[in-house]
Amino acid sequence: MMIDPPIEELREKAGNEYILANVVAKRAKTLEKEMPDFIDASQEKAISLAARELYSGKIEARLPENEKKENDSVTDND
Repeated sequence: MMIDPPIEELREKAGNEYILANVVAKRAKTLEKEMPDFIDASQEKAISLAARELYSGKIEARLPENEKKENDSVTDND
């Protein structure tokens, strides 16, 4: 069975699986809240539509600015 869109390509677009899960879940919740009639009429679940949006480039995965700064300041203490 093929997963469409391919999970590996989605992971690459997001950066890692944790960001992928967060971005797609948040978008799915937004779709359910803002477009319930569209979701009901669709043959797909909101999570699938959100994954397709990420895959097609309609939405993008990115860290908030404050998290980028925190991650940039982390150093290895080897």
